[in-house]
Amino acid sequence: MDKHNITTAFILDGYKITKNLGIVRGITVRSRSIFGNIGAGFQALVGGNISIYTELCEKAREEAYEILMVHAEKIGANAIIGMRYDANEVAQGITEVLAYGTAVIVEKV
Repeated sequence: MDKHNITTAFILDGYKITKNLGIVRGITVRSRSIFGNIGAGFQALVGGNISIYTELCEKAREEAYEILMVHAEKIGANAIIGMRYDANEVAQGITEVLAYGTAVIVEKV
């Protein structure tokens, strides 16, 4: 699937939705390592961006996004509209990241 055919909007400029295939999602669950927590603690002491956590969050979102695309392709979609992220802590230090949206088939106008 072309990453340009994924949008947070409910329309895709230049395309017409010909079929709605339903909700698709990509889920990943990540934990922070003890070493990551120690490194982040040092970064927190100095202030500013805590890059260790930023990198962890970015990797989790990217993984959920990739899984989302795979699920959409499996059901025959060539685009995803209304794409969103959500995150929940499922246990202390363990976070679920969810990417979800509506899988559709589009054709160029």
